[in-house]
Amino acid sequence: MDTQTPSTTTVKHECPGATPPRRAFFRWLTGLLGATATGLLTLPILGYFFARRTRPAMWVEMGALADFPLGETRTINFDNPLRQPWDGMTSLTGVHVRYQGQGDDGKEQFLVLAANCAHLGCPVSWFPQSGLFMCPCHGGVYYETGERASGPPPRGLFHCVWRVKDGKLEIEAPHYPTLHDTLTGSLES
Repeated sequence: MDTQTPSTTTVKHECPGATPPRRAFFRWLTGLLGATATGLLTLPILGYFFARRTRPAMWVEMGALADFPLGETRTINFDNPLRQPWDGMTSLTGVHVRYQGQGDDGKEQFLVLAANCAHLGCPVSWFPQSGLFMCPCHGGVYYETGERASGPPPRGLFHCVWRVKDGKLEIEAPHYPTLHDTLTGSLES
């Protein structure tokens, strides 16, 4: 009797196609699409927190220098060129302009204030009899310089960027001012 056991060598049968390349392909494709989707969703969020918005300056003509008598405040309403199609009537905005004469350097000086109250953005009105700007919504009051006098506004009126070009007063088209994004932000940077 043969006491020898037969050799038990295990032979691993490699089956072509046992680990289908199609499965590996779909794993890679899923990973790639997931990474792409994560990147596409993350970029706007990072941009919101870290990017600095810059928009090209658009200048709006307010009128010739002769149209602004010395020390008189004028309210000028205009259609804001920064408007979007869905803005509707809110694209009609205004500013209060006062010519303050020539400065020590011989250049014309203007006080240009946004018409929006610093509280919630209601349009303020100028009352020359009292020399005050008043907001009809919540009773905000401002001095003739635009500084806060009383009421709920946390600060004075927003100042607009202006320039004199070819004998005409121009202002930089104002966006809706906020405490974090004032109208003079381009001058402060």
